[in-house]
Amino acid sequence: MSGALGVIVLGGWRIRRRFYNKKNPSHQIIEIFLNTHGHLAAKRYSYSEIKKATNSFRNKLGAGGYGSVYKGKLNDGSLVAVKVLNDSKGNGEEFINEVASISVTSHVNIVSLLGFCQEGSKRALIYKYMPNGSLEKFIYEDKDPRKLSLRLSCKTIYNIAIGIARGLEYLHRGCNTKILHFDIKPHNILVDEDFCPKISDFGLAKICQKKESIVSLLGTRGTAGYIAPEVFSRNFGGVSHKSDVYSYGMVVLEMVGAKMNKNVEGEGSSEVYFPQWVYKRLELNEEPRLRSIKSESDREMIRKLIIVSLWCIQTDPSNRPAMSRVVDMMEGSLEVLQIPPKPYLSSPPRSPPSSSDHTNCTSHTTYPSEY
Repeated sequence: MSGALGVIVLGGWRIRRRFYNKKNPSHQIIEIFLNTHGHLAAKRYSYSEIKKATNSFRNKLGAGGYGSVYKGKLNDGSLVAVKVLNDSKGNGEEFINEVASISVTSHVNIVSLLGFCQEGSKRALIYKYMPNGSLEKFIYEDKDPRKLSLRLSCKTIYNIAIGIARGLEYLHRGCNTKILHFDIKPHNILVDEDFCPKISDFGLAKICQKKESIVSLLGTRGTAGYIAPEVFSRNFGGVSHKSDVYSYGMVVLEMVGAKMNKNVEGEGSSEVYFPQWVYKRLELNEEPRLRSIKSESDREMIRKLIIVSLWCIQTDPSNRPAMSRVVDMMEGSLEVLQIPPKPYLSSPPRSPPSSSDHTNCTSHTTYPSEY
């Protein structure tokens, strides 16, 4: 089943492009896909059912480049987030990516697609509602003094980082097919009521056969500051699951380091590459100045997160650990972790990015438009 899905989604683009070149509307292209894959687990809803569930789209949660998200309630009382896609964006590839990718996954750290709507040019995706929204607002809580209550403990940061790693390990190795996400960032990590992270937004995902190590991409995809070097320049190596590892490393560094940015800026240059600044602190064995550090155990967890993330953002993809190794490093002893080579290249953003930072995908938002 999943093998056929991979063939259709990957090899089938030429078929869909042929239909598209004949000026068939995007909804006809999507119908071809849906008719081919009637086994998809997610339930199909009519547009009238979507309107009823969202009370005619009354409670808007957020908006992004590919649509708006509304809070809703299904007939069984389940609270949901409904992402209504813009009619004018793309030829349906993002919609198909999302439905195809998530329909073959089942993991505690992957968002669950409850249903979808495809009715003419109207398209929507239905997810379980996450009251805590995205990880992004917890990372940048210092930007708004009113959000100090959002401050996460070191243990929670650590558990979120491990949860994201396990989710990526599952996508890369645990599915019947290999799924590369290509847009891992804080905005696309949703947090449930128990602060369990859920990887979301598979609009740029690529489904591969498990035996594939290097994949082909047309152009660059991802978000500035999180894109692996090889994705925007093949001179750095081939594109693979290691590209998600790089993005993961940047996210973890940002989780740990966003609250240290004032110290970076205080060293005299806005051009200081943040990972190098963190690496210098590591070499000097200096304690990160985080308010959330309360004990020696906290210090060890933060140091482990820094070491692992610096391994993940190595410029050469072959020097990065696979996500299975990342999980082992995170769960293992700090004493056995070796300090990686010093990182270089460009820095991740230090404040919530604007839509102009986004390449070949939806623009940034601050809440579940990343669903």
